[in-house]
Amino acid sequence: MNPSTALARAVVAELVRRGVRDVVLSPGSRNAPLSMAADACHRAGMLRLHVRIDERTAGFLALGLAKASGRPVPVVTTSGTAAVNLHPAIVEADHAGVPVIAITADRPAELRGVGANQTIDQIGLYGGAVRTSTELSVDAQPTAAGQAEVVGAVIDAARTGPVHLDIAFREPLLPDDEWPPADLLGQVAPTWPRAVEDTARLDAGPRTVVVAGDGAGWEARWVAEAAGWPLLAEPSSGARSGPNALGAYRLVLDRLAPDVERVVVYGRPTLSRPVTRLLARDDVDVVVSPRRGRVVALGKRPPTVVGLAVPGWVEQGAPRVRPDVWLERWLDTDRQAGAAAAGVLDGELGGPAAARSVAAALPPGGLLIAGSSSAVRDLDLADPWDEPLLGRDGAVSPAGHRLVLASRGASGIDGTVSTAIGAALAHGGPSYALLGDLTFLHDATGLVIGPDEPRPDLTVVVVNDDGGGLFQLLEQGEPAYAASFERVFGTPHGVDLAALCAATGTPHVAAGSLDGLRAELGALQSGIRVIEVRTDRSRSRNLHARIRAAVDDALRAD
Repeated sequence: MNPSTALARAVVAELVRRGVRDVVLSPGSRNAPLSMAADACHRAGMLRLHVRIDERTAGFLALGLAKASGRPVPVVTTSGTAAVNLHPAIVEADHAGVPVIAITADRPAELRGVGANQTIDQIGLYGGAVRTSTELSVDAQPTAAGQAEVVGAVIDAARTGPVHLDIAFREPLLPDDEWPPADLLGQVAPTWPRAVEDTARLDAGPRTVVVAGDGAGWEARWVAEAAGWPLLAEPSSGARSGPNALGAYRLVLDRLAPDVERVVVYGRPTLSRPVTRLLARDDVDVVVSPRRGRVVALGKRPPTVVGLAVPGWVEQGAPRVRPDVWLERWLDTDRQAGAAAAGVLDGELGGPAAARSVAAALPPGGLLIAGSSSAVRDLDLADPWDEPLLGRDGAVSPAGHRLVLASRGASGIDGTVSTAIGAALAHGGPSYALLGDLTFLHDATGLVIGPDEPRPDLTVVVVNDDGGGLFQLLEQGEPAYAASFERVFGTPHGVDLAALCAATGTPHVAAGSLDGLRAELGALQSGIRVIEVRTDRSRSRNLHARIRAAVDDALRAD
């Protein structure tokens, strides 16, 4: 057996032993040893291999698989610019704390820095975006045991975010025998151990709200209900349900925020400016339980960072809802604001109404992936779900809970189609994606999937306003900037999405009304399909102004 084949097999075998179940591969020559080893394990039923021709797509596919499964997912590329194309997905994984393993094939040391073809400096390629960056070669680690030890250490580091393994291969690059050995099946790890969090106990303290950002988890809801605190939960928090969750918190927070004295933050809140303003105040105590990814610390006063924050006066077990004037004031204001906003949105074919329709159609146990621009913000206006709480004793199964994911680490629109496909493949149940047209077009290659590749049952809803609708709502959407807006920010594209879908063999249907959208959402089918909802971008600023006016009128009348 040649050294490159032996090294690649040692790497893939250790990945399988340590709980890896999915591997994403972009084909190349220098990574051929890894490609052959991974394919052999796929054919033996030890892992599931996904092949993509575009490395950027491959990186985001791995991101989605890892996000939805909670397991580390390697993405394998050849050398040169192929490795560079993983960088956007690695940055998102860094900020969101997702266990993506970038495995890049490289030339041996003597071919670096001498102008050899397809050879760049890959050592430390992703900088501070990875938890560790490790080089592996037969020269430095000549034995299978030593190679497995290096891979194991890299996987351990992935518990808190992405990692990089750069592997130098010498020719010959292809095997001359069959693999894997049959006894590898008996060494597969049943689970992947996650990092253990220290628990910090909070006192009853001052007037407190719970903010659940991206990836917060159900514990944020448990704490809010156990302590009797209002819950401001973003769609991708995993906590946007239950009696303490405010569906219209973004519309009422500035009104209620002056009385807040403490904020308990779970996950990564990045979605709304009112929350940002609250967290940046110097007169508010901020306790952060980041769960994963980067800590959000916006104010001059540093937050208290803990592992897992829980109310210290509540016994372990089922939560209790404590009637409280503080909580009731928030809930009553939220109910009035939510009703006023719904009155404007009912019957209005726009992004917010489409998002409400998708949220209403998502069944228990379903998965929804939201684009990071307008889509997730529109979804933030939908009502929280009525779901049982996952008890701290684990008495309620998570199988019936809806899962919402979004790329809120670095909040880019990069690779969202591929992220959605990866998440849906890992989820295995009914899956939906809600995207804007620019987000969809930005990752159109995500629909380029080979005939032998696994495909999920995924319905992609594209709200198409022919450009950057979110900018219409920001400062640059004001009349003073109208001369420059359309070309520089609106960016109309005129792309025929039906034709684009046809080019990749993806079923497409246009929904011309909210009733039509709801009917299409109820018509489940297998495979990937696209529902296009065409809206008028020029009306979005006025729509949101009407929502704000209706909310202000309702609260003023109270």
